[in-house]
Amino acid sequence: MMNMNYQGADITLAKELKSESLTGDGVYIEIEKFGRNSRRIQSKIEIEANLDTVWNILTDYERLVDFIPGLAVSELVEKKDNFARLFQIGQQNLPFGLKFNAKGVLDCYEKDLEIFPHGKKRDIEFKMIEGDFQLFEGKWSLEQFGKFQDTDSTLAQGSQTTLSYVVNVQPKMWLPVRLVEGRLSKEIKTNLSCIREAARKIINKALHPR
Repeated sequence: MMNMNYQGADITLAKELKSESLTGDGVYIEIEKFGRNSRRIQSKIEIEANLDTVWNILTDYERLVDFIPGLAVSELVEKKDNFARLFQIGQQNLPFGLKFNAKGVLDCYEKDLEIFPHGKKRDIEFKMIEGDFQLFEGKWSLEQFGKFQDTDSTLAQGSQTTLSYVVNVQPKMWLPVRLVEGRLSKEIKTNLSCIREAARKIINKALHPR
């Protein structure tokens, strides 16, 4: 887990932990409360695909809107080696018929692949540098365990990747975090499920080309 720099957030207060595991869709999610209007949300999902396939889905930034329902806009503003700056707009429905459109510019840092005796791992760290949240930063982590091929073949047999997502979030002062934490958790669950489905479609297409 990356070390977070909480600017303006008071995390010295006692935290509350709430966890939930949904066996139906295979998404695990955990919410930590850090006192004043801040939350850390951690989640993970198992995907029947190799790490490279999942990585390519995540880093095809402008196509995320094609299968992430809560993401209205994802524009690649700048791209360098292992770095991407994105402009994104996310849409969420709030209680009482309200709608919340969160806009932001995110810096994404694509970390190098790490090879271990038991598998391999790669991360994307992100931080909102401008937008509708006081704090919005975290990390995508991809881990593939066991034996794996050195090629980046989509059809590597028996491949499974654990996709983890952690985000530290603090809305602007005018919006209490309790109004968005439930919706945000639901969106994260949906997003992870959609990424798993996107990987499944890629593998099925490779297995059954027309």
